[in-house]
Amino acid sequence: MTHRFPRLAARAAAEGQALFVPFLVVGDPDPDLSLQLALDLVEAGADALELGFAFSDPPADGPVVQAADQRALAAGMTVAGAFDWIARLRQHTQVPVSLLVYYNLVLQHDVDTFYTRADEVGVDAVLVADLPPEHADPVLAAARDNSVATVFLMSELSTPERLARIGEVCRGYVYALSRVGVTGARTEVRSGLADSLARMRAATTLPLLVGFGIATPDHVRAARRAGADGVIVGSALVKHIEANLNHPSAMRAALTTHARALAAAAKEPLSC
Repeated sequence: MTHRFPRLAARAAAEGQALFVPFLVVGDPDPDLSLQLALDLVEAGADALELGFAFSDPPADGPVVQAADQRALAAGMTVAGAFDWIARLRQHTQVPVSLLVYYNLVLQHDVDTFYTRADEVGVDAVLVADLPPEHADPVLAAARDNSVATVFLMSELSTPERLARIGEVCRGYVYALSRVGVTGARTEVRSGLADSLARMRAATTLPLLVGFGIATPDHVRAARRAGADGVIVGSALVKHIEANLNHPSAMRAALTTHARALAAAAKEPLSC
């Protein structure tokens, strides 16, 4: 089965472009405004959306996304509620949607039930951020049975054996870490990213979407020059929510302006 992300990346590459995939936590700062923000991102040029399910203790996330999780939880967001939210989203847009979740949420919802519901509401791919591929057999089976792509993380520290295993079981795309650590905006893209992406490219034909620390149009350009097929941008965008909690119109404007600049950097002709 060919999932939507590889087709999307192939079309972008044929046009000399890369994918722009922004991240939001579902329900941050509240379900209705969160839905509007997601649609604003699509209007601003997002090729796909990565959506986080709020979790009380997200080990891969830095303080910005942790705060977003807490706001969504305080607004009453649950796993079931997040799936219902995606069903609402699908009434307005059909862009590919990937989830970033933690295994505890999947287990609490039941693995088979989680992936069945994901397929029902139109989720294209799921990354379980704290689940290594060696222990992912139940998830791989449930995802396969429900036509949901499995996504895994590759990093500069991934061994050849780990890269090969991920290459075997990953579908949709590879989440390529720009650096080791937790999510959060940084001032520059790591100089060794091109070498890391070359190692990853040897292990898979799937799109390499670079995330963790991508914050500015220059970061997008640097990731593209390093060989990325696209970028995932989270904390840098989520910051606009926290900065404008009492001013929804300003929040939407800031998020949209930033997203448009990132999308433009992903689509512009790439100079050497």
